[in-house]
Amino acid sequence: MGYIIDEILCNNKLIFIGVEDNGEITGCANFDDQKIIENIYDKTIPNLFTDIEIKNINGKCILQLTIEKSSDIVATSKGVVYKRLGKNTKPLYPSEYASNKIKGFDGDYSAKIIVTTTENDIDFIEVGRLKRMIQSRDSESTLYQADNISFLKDLQLLEYVDNEIKLTVAGLLFVGKKEAIAKYMPQSEIILLTYKDGEIEYNKRLELKIPIVQAVERIQQFFEDRNGIQNIQMGLFKLEVQEYPINVVQEALLNAISHRDYENSSSIFMKFYPTEIIIENPGSFPAGVDNTNIITHPSSPRNKLIAETLQKLKYVQRSGQGVDIIFKDMLSSGKSAPEYNLHSDAVSLTLRSNLEDADFLSFIKNEQESNGEFSVSEICILKQIKLEKTITVKKAAEVAQIPVSSVSNVLNKLVQKKNVLQRSARNRYMFTHRVYENIGETIQYTKDKEFDEIQAKQMILDYLAKNKKITRGDVERLCGFSRTTSKRVLQRLRDEELIELKGHSRSSHYVSK
Repeated sequence: MGYIIDEILCNNKLIFIGVEDNGEITGCANFDDQKIIENIYDKTIPNLFTDIEIKNINGKCILQLTIEKSSDIVATSKGVVYKRLGKNTKPLYPSEYASNKIKGFDGDYSAKIIVTTTENDIDFIEVGRLKRMIQSRDSESTLYQADNISFLKDLQLLEYVDNEIKLTVAGLLFVGKKEAIAKYMPQSEIILLTYKDGEIEYNKRLELKIPIVQAVERIQQFFEDRNGIQNIQMGLFKLEVQEYPINVVQEALLNAISHRDYENSSSIFMKFYPTEIIIENPGSFPAGVDNTNIITHPSSPRNKLIAETLQKLKYVQRSGQGVDIIFKDMLSSGKSAPEYNLHSDAVSLTLRSNLEDADFLSFIKNEQESNGEFSVSEICILKQIKLEKTITVKKAAEVAQIPVSSVSNVLNKLVQKKNVLQRSARNRYMFTHRVYENIGETIQYTKDKEFDEIQAKQMILDYLAKNKKITRGDVERLCGFSRTTSKRVLQRLRDEELIELKGHSRSSHYVSK
């Protein structure tokens, strides 16, 4: 096989196997053409795509390999580069390299031009689908009004090279014919596997080597057909909770498509287990991203053109970033946090369907109906307090994945919303009694109630020592109490003749006695 690889690196357009240098036809036997294609792909960097035709001449079988012309310098998988010198090959050294830049390729692999593609590789039915999507989803866009070729050119899905139409990698993946995708980007497929409870072998496999929009819609339908619902009683009403929020799975899939390493020969795998979904994506985290900052790190999709095209099609709100949505919606639905794991050459995301905390789900729904949406930072902090009862400023910054200098603003917003209050230690926060009542934490509520009401008396007296008066609303904000608890504490201070009530109705307030 080494001889074939050497010949390929000479960039010949056609290579004949079974034909000697003098033209004598000796033929081939016992070959596997698919294995030859895969070996060439695996043993070249960047990976070379080849096409094999089997020809019969004078009763002898020969192989004709068509090699795509590459604007890159191509090496073996061991890092060896060759040049042709007459009939022989010689090593090519780095000092001899010409520019390895590709037109249309500026660090974004999805913008790379596939020079062997032609207009015949375009699926114009898929082009029409993209046009209709933009027309219906973006009322301000005029892209869809252009002719098909201009439309694709405006989206940078194709370029002209020597006056010939060539698809970019993104163009092939969005509007390429299935045969072209299988030929030029076979590793772009998305493979769905389903598993039954307790079994380690999958019972169903679906391979999607089709344009991105078709794949996304097919996967969404596949997922929705399996996505169950659990009914949760919330007072007089029942809340339907999906096993997985639909937008979470879609964001996770779109992130995988935008961030995967298309030079890696592996595919995206989506594994559907009875109680969890695992998405395995070729390629490591982008530079600077890890488990400690994945929620808040600025968007840096590996395939910028793919991400931007998805944005123009209104699949995503922001190019290549949806991790914060995944975390926020999973936690606010009472599920466990998404779990990201980095492997040697892949990233996996695990989403679990089990309803981990129905009380927290009920609390979040009620609060957001009254006070508007929580941010992902607020959700992460509230979830941690629910688990650990209290939280420090340092821990709040850690779980929200934001700087300590910024987390105080988030905590102050939660204090203003009467969700949390500061305890005796200046940097420690806990739920207010109102929240404890809402989430059914009666043991914790009873345990802390007497202590905090005693502490609240001192807080009110300290406040009056610096201010002339205090209202019941001030006490609610100062101590994080409900209306009922605030009234009770103020009444005890009046009974002890430490304060007295002044004014009536809305003008009523309390002063030191």
